[in-house]
Amino acid sequence: MLRTAFCVQPRSALAALLLVCVGCAGPAPAPREPPFRGTAFIDPDLIVASDPSALRNLEYAARDTRRMFDRRADAFVLTHAFLFNAAFDDETVVEVQVNAEFGDAATAERHAAFYARAIGQLPSGLRTRVETVWIHRGDQPFGGGNDNILIHTGKAAEYLRDGVLEEILMHEAAHTSLDPIHAAADPWLVAQDADGGFISDYARDHPRREDVAESFGPFFAVRHRPERISRDMAQTIEATMPNRIEFFARLELDMHPVR
Repeated sequence: MLRTAFCVQPRSALAALLLVCVGCAGPAPAPREPPFRGTAFIDPDLIVASDPSALRNLEYAARDTRRMFDRRADAFVLTHAFLFNAAFDDETVVEVQVNAEFGDAATAERHAAFYARAIGQLPSGLRTRVETVWIHRGDQPFGGGNDNILIHTGKAAEYLRDGVLEEILMHEAAHTSLDPIHAAADPWLVAQDADGGFISDYARDHPRREDVAESFGPFFAVRHRPERISRDMAQTIEATMPNRIEFFARLELDMHPVR
């Protein structure tokens, strides 16, 4: 995944005390082994295509050159792209940059509109730092960070087949909008320590890089989509990461357009 630089927050003794106390009063200790391999795949129905989107309109702007990361080259590349401005009803505007390899503006617009609508289904609090979206062909994983969401349409076909496109976008948007502020901040690290375990193998193997993004989806599931997951899954999430759940809740992120 692509990453931005972390922004370390000052230590907060009160936040640390609150989080530790939540752990003391919460459910049973976390399992020794993470319950999931990766959380973007735990349930395909956390966000579905029929859910509302905050996308208001999409306008073609120009064809121009942009510096875009392309996983096929594993590098930033100067790329000819069709450019679109996606406006959301929370007043944010994102430039969607579609690689000119798609051939013409009409084809590029179909891709831009499809992914912009899906990104609009995410909570507004996950779009706060998203300034651009890069769209390429290729069967490479999506990415987050760099004030951006990276999309490769070949891999998107796999995500769509498995019903997890929106959940993958949520993971990447968490990287983009939450990691730079929280991933290395003391309150998050205190919550991580207090829970005593990780929600997924991916988070455990990359605790500074993946834990925020891996944990946000399960938080979203138990606090904002409990009717869409099993009670067993909810209990597993609540038992594994009670302090992380409380951490996210205290952020009071704007969840629009989630109902």
